[in-house]
Order: sequence, then C-alpha cells, then structure tokens
Amino acid sequence: MMLLFKPSLTLGRRIKPRPCQSFSESLLMDSIEAAETLTRKWISPDLSSSSSCSLSSIFSTDNRVEGRRFVEVINSLQYAIQGVVLVNPESPKLTRAHNLVTIAMKQLEKEFYRILKSNRRNLDPESVSVRSSPSFNARNKVSIYSQVPKSEEADVMTDLKMIADCMISSGYENECIKIYKKIRGSIMVEALSNLGFENLSFGKIQKLDWDSMEKNIKKWLEATKVLITNLFEGERILSDHVFSPSVSVAESCFTEITLDSALTLFIFPVSVARCKKTVEKIFLTLDIYQTISQLMPQIEEIFSYDSTTAVRLQAADSLNNLGEEINSMVAEFEASITKESSKTPIRGGSVHQLTRYVMNFIVFLADYHECLAGVLTESTLPLPEDYFGNNDEDNNEGETGSSSTVTTRIAWLILVLLCKIDTKSRMYNDMALSYLFLANNLHYVISKVRTSNMRVVLGDEWVTNHEGKVTQYLEKYEKIAWGEVITSLFDSNEEMLEEHVAKERLMRFNEGFEEAFQKQSEWVVPDSKLRDDLKDSVTEKLTTVTTTFYEKYHVENWEEVKFAPEDLDNYLSDLFLGTGRSCIIVPSLKQSDSGRSLKDSESGR
Repeated sequence: MMLLFKPSLTLGRRIKPRPCQSFSESLLMDSIEAAETLTRKWISPDLSSSSSCSLSSIFSTDNRVEGRRFVEVINSLQYAIQGVVLVNPESPKLTRAHNLVTIAMKQLEKEFYRILKSNRRNLDPESVSVRSSPSFNARNKVSIYSQVPKSEEADVMTDLKMIADCMISSGYENECIKIYKKIRGSIMVEALSNLGFENLSFGKIQKLDWDSMEKNIKKWLEATKVLITNLFEGERILSDHVFSPSVSVAESCFTEITLDSALTLFIFPVSVARCKKTVEKIFLTLDIYQTISQLMPQIEEIFSYDSTTAVRLQAADSLNNLGEEINSMVAEFEASITKESSKTPIRGGSVHQLTRYVMNFIVFLADYHECLAGVLTESTLPLPEDYFGNNDEDNNEGETGSSSTVTTRIAWLILVLLCKIDTKSRMYNDMALSYLFLANNLHYVISKVRTSNMRVVLGDEWVTNHEGKVTQYLEKYEKIAWGEVITSLFDSNEEMLEEHVAKERLMRFNEGFEEAFQKQSEWVVPDSKLRDDLKDSVTEKLTTVTTTFYEKYHVENWEEVKFAPEDLDNYLSDLFLGTGRSCIIVPSLKQSDSGRSLKDSESGR
C-alpha cells in the first residue's frame, strides 16, 4: 500500500532566521555599545584609529570601580562573540566586536604592566607572604584563599587577577605571562641582591679562608630564612592567586621566576659540606642543617609543582651531605680525644684542659640535640650496662630511637673523655692526688651537664650516678691522704695507754699532720663548694679523733701538743688552694689559751 504525504507548505519558501540568532546578535550589539562607551571614555575617543592612547589609568585608586566594570564589559563582549560565532560566523558585527577586543587587550596589557610596575611595594613578596594566609592543597597544589585581607595589596591582587583572567580567556595568555615574568623576575633578582648572598662556585668556596667562609655562611643563613618564609612563599601566593583559573600558567610563572635562585640557594650547603673544616666548625654546619631541616616542610609545600621537583631534591641532597659531614666531624672529634697525648700532669690535680675543651664542645653540641636527633648515627661500641645508673630502662623510657641515639652518642663522648682522664690520673706518683684529680675532673663534667642542655639529653639519673662516683673518689682520697694521720690517734682499746706511749702517738700525729699538709699545700680543688665540702669532711674526721684523744689523756699541759682540735679548721683553711704554704704551727697550747684560734694567735704576735 502506498502512503501519500501532503507537500510541505514551506518548500520553495525562504527559511526565516531562528529566534536565537537574532537574540545572539542583539546581545552582541548591546555588548559592543557598552564596550564602545567605556573605550571612548578611558582609551580613545576615536575608535576608527588602529592605535589607542589611554586618557587615564583605568585601574588607578580613584578609578578602580570603573576599571573592574571595563573588564566585566569585555568579558560580556567575549561571551556574546562566542554566541554569535556559533549561529552566524559570517555576521559583520563580529569584525566590529573583534576590533574592540583588540583595543581592549592592548589597554589591559598596559594596565597589567603598570599595576605590576607601580605597586612593587604592595606586591613585594615579603609583604604578600606576611599579609596573606594561604593554605596549600596537597592534591591540587594550588593556594586556597578562604578570606582575602582588606588592604591596598588585596585590591591590587584582585585587579591583576581580573585582568589576567580576561586576557587569558581572550587568547592573550602569552602577552600576559610575558609581562608578569619580566616584572616579577626583576623584583626577585633585586630582592636577592639586597640580601647580600653571593653565588659562589665550589672552586671559589674551597679557596676561602675560614673568616670569609663564616661570613658567607652567616649571610646564607639570613638570606635563606627570608627567601623561604617570605620571598618564595610570597611569590607562590601571588602567582597562584593571579592565575588561579590555570594551574599550568601559575606553575610556569612561579617556576621561571624562582627556580634558578632556589637551586643556587641549596647548592651552597652541598659545597660547604664538601669543604675541609676543623672540628670546631661543626656548629655552623649544624646551623645550616638545622635551618634547612626546619624549613623543609615549607620548601616542600612552596615548591610542590612537578616543575620545581629539582628544588626539593636539591634541598634533600643538602641535608644528606650535611648530615654525613656532621657525623664525620663528630667521629673526628671523638678520635681527637683518644689521640690527645700530653704527658705533663696537671699541677695540683686540677681540671685538665682536655676536660674543659671537650665539655665546652659537648655543651654546645647538646644545644643542637633536637637537630642531631635526625643526624647522628650510633657509636659502634656499646655503653656499660650501668652507665646511666640502676634505672637505665626507666631513664630512657619514652625516648624515640633518634633521641636515644643522641643520648647514647653524647654519653659515649663523655665516657671516652673520662677514660682518657683515668689514664692521665696514672701520671701522678701519689695515689691520693690521683683520686683528687679524678674527682675534680668528674665533678667538672657533672657541673657542665647539670647546668646545660646535656641534663635534658642525659637525664637526672646520669647525674646522680656520676655524683656517686665523685663521692667514691673523694673517699679514697681521704683514706690515702689522711688515713694514717687519723689512725695514729685512734684507739679502739678502752684501756688507758701509758703516758709515754700516748705521747709517742701524739708526736706521730703531729708529724703525720704536718707532712700531709705540706704535701697537699699545692693541691687544688677549683670548685669552691666541692673544696669547702672536702675540707669540712677532713676537718670533721681529724677533730673527732683529736678531741677524743685529748679528752681521754688530758694533754693540755703536754709539750708535745701542737694542734688544738678547735683550731684544725684554721690550719686547713688554705688547703686545696694550691698556695704551697707551710703549716703554721702554734706553740704548745695551755688550758688557758686552748680556746684561741689560729687567727687570734697570729693577730697577737
């Protein structure tokens, strides 16, 4: 069966334009008229001219509202053009519209340049960093601004963003980026120059004397903190804000402006690490390591783009090289303690210069204990099990592996020192002086630990344990130095001795006391509290035995009496000062003047 259709009435007739076409062109005409009005007002009254001559800055402080209105009108014009192109790409109105866009883009180029150039103070990277509070999105690697601060700087940043958005969407991306990179790049170069950091090759760094090296390191330390926390961060904030619609454009601008400077910044520490330095220079090396380590989270955040991976890697490489150098210098320091070869005993058993040097070094080292936690490797030899006292496990409870490494490494350095001091104590012919030497040096070590960050590192248990060892050394000193003097009068037998036997004992006491005092007159205890405590201990023991003996035998009228118990403290007053003075003997004391002191006797002469 054949179906017959009614012929269409529209065949052969002219097709009428769709309503949407008329609407698009109507919208375009409205946009053209709005754009022409603002163009005549702000750019050039003569739109037929191929060149434009701005009558005034559209984005000056007074005209900012008009400037933003101008950008909005051009954006609307672009939208209208796209609508007409879709329905009637041959429309004659498009030529007129494109000419307007060209004029507008040339003007926006000038405005973009002028804003960047004339607002160097407001757009200084340091100012941008301090005033803005961005948070970096780790996934998208783009700054997210929850709130733009109300300030001239914020207005300028908003203007730049509006212009950049308009130019990029209009196909003028290259022109916009070129201007931005040129102006911002020159600002970065100027900022680096003002910081005074000099880019030196490894060869030049190797040839520097230490004073020059130290100056360059200090300049680097100052420059790095400013560059990372202010300049680079501020530049990242600004580029991410201005080019927020396009991550690739923001990345391109930021990378070109900062990459070379950032790489130069972190190549310097590697060069420093490779230079030969004495052990004392470890602290500036630690300063560099600590600075990079503390700034590393910001470095990774600021230079999170793929195109800035080299900066992150260079910073990490700097840390690795510096860490190796620090470990090498600590090992060298330990070796220098072991190799110390002085053969002359310290006069009077005082604190050895090696003890002072090593402990002052370790005190400074302990100030970097948090930094060292990520650097130091453990000593190859274990510490004695009781080195930290009986509660070794409790003392280290809660410590992480890295902090425990710092504790054991510093404890090991002190142990190496104490072993060396023990060896040097054998240079003394007198065992009592040898123990006094050990006590002086260990007490000095403990005092340094107690009054510095080493107490945090080693713990109170270490201090208590070693204070006990000082007490043991002093007890051995007293026993050897004064034992015979004390026992010469000591009598465990309750029976009375014959008078001539008692007098012989008293004479032995006198001779022993004078000999012991004379021998020890040049001995030294530098610490005043330790010196007083030791004198009090010796005096107490001597006073106890002499008082007991004198009372038992009523020796007041004996010619053999030289030292009254109550005067022993005065006799021993110069002990451990290293004066070398002989014992001043007071004539036999009678009962009438037995209560007089040595000072009273001397003043009456």
